[in-house]
Amino acid sequence: MTWESGYRADGKTVLVTGANTGIGYFAAEQLAAAGATVVLGCRDAGKAELATAAIRARVDRARVHQVRVDLANLESLPATVDALGVDALDAVVLNAGVLLSGPERRLSAQGHELMFATNHLGHFALVAHLAPLLSAARDSRVITVGSFAARSEQLDLADLESEHDYRSKRTYGRSKLAQMLFGFELDRRLRRLDAEMASIVVHPGGALDALTPARPPIFARTTAQRLTGLPAGLALHGKDAGAHPIVRAVLDPDISGGELWGPRVFGLRGQPHRETPRPHMSDLDTAAELWTASAALTGVDPFDSAAVPDSSHAPRR
Repeated sequence: MTWESGYRADGKTVLVTGANTGIGYFAAEQLAAAGATVVLGCRDAGKAELATAAIRARVDRARVHQVRVDLANLESLPATVDALGVDALDAVVLNAGVLLSGPERRLSAQGHELMFATNHLGHFALVAHLAPLLSAARDSRVITVGSFAARSEQLDLADLESEHDYRSKRTYGRSKLAQMLFGFELDRRLRRLDAEMASIVVHPGGALDALTPARPPIFARTTAQRLTGLPAGLALHGKDAGAHPIVRAVLDPDISGGELWGPRVFGLRGQPHRETPRPHMSDLDTAAELWTASAALTGVDPFDSAAVPDSSHAPRR
């Protein structure tokens, strides 16, 4: 049995953040093909419309619609959850992310470093606001999309927002590591609550545009791009294949919370398989401190009814 055969999502509703392009788009397309009702969570309504049309053009009777998600603006997230218009949510895929170039450190609406705010804090807060809907669904799942870039980074708990050491690629890698630490810590907390919910961490491996099939008008690959990408296909794959671990994590009933899934071949390409996370990706103390800091920075705490102090700065150790 290949990974994609035998798994259906009929009757399930799945929210995918950042679903208008790249890996998020292909995850949404594949989930729609499996029968799920897919909500595209996108910041740009025009791009979301194009993605919706592209999925409907390829998937017969696709059930897909959209909702505005601006992860960099924490104050907008309650309205996003209200706009879903559902009583229960079977899964959320925390996929959206931003990688900024250039030396300038940019800030979110609430004054947080933009990559950390979008990639980690926004998803942390979104899960908190989605908690009632996820709890209302049987065996719901939170899928956190990490990155190969997190392997080589270490989280600096004293400088989570790169105020003292800002380098765009390093800050991006650390924000993705924070996401993965959150995903594993969420699983531990759900287990303590005996919740009927699983938190699963995935990563797409090495996913290149040059190896990705065209989805006009979202993405059109030129002949030159295709030919240039052929040698890379020995070690990497396209963004359609990069979505496979996400889709399997949503659909495969045998996957348990706390697992990490990625491509089989050196973690870069191939069929999804279960991986052993590197120690720094799931370190208990780091994850617990990151959770406390994230709750203070966002003012919410997923699956915790206790009040969270409002603070403009994370605790420093």
